[in-house]
Amino acid sequence: MSEEKRRFWAYMIVGVLALISVSTYAYNEYYIYLSVYMWFGFVYGMCLQYGRFCFSSAFRDLFAVGVPRMAVGIMIAIALFGLVGAFVSATGLSTFHSAPTSFHAVVAGFIFGVGMTFAGGCASGSMYKTGEGNMNALLVVLSISVTQAIFVDIGGWTNSLVPEAWKASALTKGLPASITVTDGWVDQYLAGYVWDQPVMSFATMLGWTDKSYIGAFIGNLLIGVVIPGALLLVIVYYIWSRKTYMRKNLPKDQAAPTWRNELAGYWAMISASKRTAIAGLALGIAAGLHMYAIQGLRVKFGMRNAGALLERIGFDFGLSAQGTVFDPGYWYVTTQEAQWVGWLFHRLGWNHLDNIFFGWVNGIPNPAFNPADWMSIALFGGAAVMALLHNEFKFKKPTLETATWALMGGALMGIGSRLGLGCNVGAFFVRVSQGDPSGWLFGLGMVGGAFIGVKLVNHWTERRMAQQFAASKI
Repeated sequence: MSEEKRRFWAYMIVGVLALISVSTYAYNEYYIYLSVYMWFGFVYGMCLQYGRFCFSSAFRDLFAVGVPRMAVGIMIAIALFGLVGAFVSATGLSTFHSAPTSFHAVVAGFIFGVGMTFAGGCASGSMYKTGEGNMNALLVVLSISVTQAIFVDIGGWTNSLVPEAWKASALTKGLPASITVTDGWVDQYLAGYVWDQPVMSFATMLGWTDKSYIGAFIGNLLIGVVIPGALLLVIVYYIWSRKTYMRKNLPKDQAAPTWRNELAGYWAMISASKRTAIAGLALGIAAGLHMYAIQGLRVKFGMRNAGALLERIGFDFGLSAQGTVFDPGYWYVTTQEAQWVGWLFHRLGWNHLDNIFFGWVNGIPNPAFNPADWMSIALFGGAAVMALLHNEFKFKKPTLETATWALMGGALMGIGSRLGLGCNVGAFFVRVSQGDPSGWLFGLGMVGGAFIGVKLVNHWTERRMAQQFAASKI
């Protein structure tokens, strides 16, 4: 594709999004709420594609080839998001809520970690790769979405796997009759186990509030993000980066490195990829500003959730039993993609409003009027624009083998996302940056799962190559 055509299509995408914003706002000012989601999604897509930002790549690069570039970029983005998020929290405009903290987050992260290495991309990474024309990544996105929509509504024989204690606890939660909590094991898992776990932040554990300056900046940011993040990068430096740096930069007449050499090596690791670092910086700042903008609009329109907004403009189909829809107020993926499939299944006759995930918490509104859906669609657009401008857009067809890995990996990520109440973005990136300890637990499981996943993929690849080599000799 020529440069002129690439620029034409990039400008066309921006123009279509701008036209949507202007025309919908002219129709009803409430649509600005959806447009804010859309434009932040566009920015996320550009940042992800520009920095080749993928959590699967980060772990694969570490465990397979010992390159820490992406892991460093992710920690930079988390720290920057944490800094902006702390300011937003201290001003009382944060939209973030901590998740229940227990061992379930580790298990969920492990399943997700295995899945993303099988698929060759995490949830957000698969989305930006779809935007740059990778059809294998599109299969991953579809697999995650369909798996979630099916998984959250499974009942029947799977109910026999549920501990009686979960069932008994779920029945005490006072859920409406429309939510058939005893006919879905995920519902019993959520209401009977997850909801009973403690919800906390590093600030509240230390006796402060998230909205206080000391709680936001000292508790959640410094203690919950900066210190553990810096220590993790020290570990990454000593295991994967230090030896190479010292071999190349330590003077031959110097017997041992000094602390100055160590600091220089640590900084060299952090600044190794300017493109990834810049993307992480922009991503972190944008994610924080997103919370600020959404909360400001909620105050302006006098509402707490977009469900009220959809009712006002006459699109109330698919609202949850609480009159709400999925409206996180910050960067999130996987849930809104599951809503697409849930909405479609419901329209085809499969009741998807009788479970907790859709029927009580998130709803299944028409994708055309779902704020989080606008964010995801625009993320594809932002990634496409950045890829077109950098001559990195190219349609890539999957092979049977890569498609199989994509579908398997996507299914595991879908299951892990629902068990962990989020993916690499919602359950790890966002939670860690906002001082939620459950995010670190999900991340711990994700690292373990990625390690095992890399080993399994490498074993499969080596075995297949050996078989092909043996066949060629015959």
